[in-house]
Amino acid sequence: MQPHVEDHGAALAAGLSVISFGAGSVFAQPKYGPGTSATEIKVGQTIAYSGPASAYGQLGKVEEAYFKWLNAKGGINGRKITFITLDDGYSPPKAVENVRRLVESDQVALVFNVLGTPLNMAIRPYMNQKKVPQLFIAAGATAFNDPAKFPWTMGWQPNLQAETAFYAKHVLAKAPNAKIAVLYQNDDFGKDMLHGLQIALGDKAKTMIVGTQNFQATDPTIDSQLIALKASGADTLFLFTYAKQAAQAIGKMDDLAWKPTTYLHLGAASVGATFKPAGLEKSKGILTAGFMKDVTDPQWKDDADVKAWVAWMNENMPGAELSDILNAAGYAYAQTLEQVLRQAGDNLTRENIMAQAANLKNFRVGLLLPESRINTSPTNYSVITYMKLQRFNGTSWDYVD
Repeated sequence: MQPHVEDHGAALAAGLSVISFGAGSVFAQPKYGPGTSATEIKVGQTIAYSGPASAYGQLGKVEEAYFKWLNAKGGINGRKITFITLDDGYSPPKAVENVRRLVESDQVALVFNVLGTPLNMAIRPYMNQKKVPQLFIAAGATAFNDPAKFPWTMGWQPNLQAETAFYAKHVLAKAPNAKIAVLYQNDDFGKDMLHGLQIALGDKAKTMIVGTQNFQATDPTIDSQLIALKASGADTLFLFTYAKQAAQAIGKMDDLAWKPTTYLHLGAASVGATFKPAGLEKSKGILTAGFMKDVTDPQWKDDADVKAWVAWMNENMPGAELSDILNAAGYAYAQTLEQVLRQAGDNLTRENIMAQAANLKNFRVGLLLPESRINTSPTNYSVITYMKLQRFNGTSWDYVD
């Protein structure tokens, strides 16, 4: 899709015919807001480079490399991206502090790809009060698709309740008498997923869910929770966790010789961040909702978009783990923001940047599954909606009916 940009050539031709009538108004004058100028677009970010979710700091590293690469090519509509990315250690209060600095001191045009449901929930009131775009956040809470109440906040990945409904549909079709155990992070993210599962299972939730256990993101271990869930007699396990706890859970299940059918939150389904630390052999059979091409899978080895990404990674992030889905995700997030800023053209007010984010039409991101297209509107902030169920085979993913 080509971004919508005003035809300045046509405007010029029109202007020449009426120039004697003082036609300065014919020429669209660039409009700027905080963080934008004729030469620059300031983009802010707070993300976990340290702490319990530090594996996800890789997103920020890839995005920083992408914007640097974009700047070397001339930037966006002739403007360079200044990317200010700060460490919040996955702490909501620190995220609030960082965002206040980015908005009030650094004067960024927007805040991009903040990690985690609780952190985005913490900054959302401030972002909407200040009318600063909170774009393409790295969290899937259903609440982030609420343009009526929070018009300045937009997610990116499939929302959590859509994801859990996707899994529940599969369980109900393939194992309607399953005994389900749930391990969930005790915050907005984990509770949203648990609630979504209960809704999706409907009346059967009370009989099918035989055990639930939660944990804090900062807990050093989740061993006791896994022992309790095994004791519940469950034959199906839902892991509503991030990478660190997912890896711990996979390792503990192996220690317990417990092999339930396991559904893993898509945000933790990373070969590099989860399965390698846990053990690739131990991770075999895990199911998740796929919405991106697995760049390590042989089925995509001749795919033009994957080949372009591999070449880009080798040039711009040499030594990075290509099997880590976070490297592909960061690249795709950055491409989506690039499209929004290109569409904004010379009107770089915060209002127009947000309006363009809510006006993506059949936009294709090369690393998403081929069937996926991004469509947003002022009343629909669901950026990615297409998913396929996939199972880890020890090296890559197989699609599952």
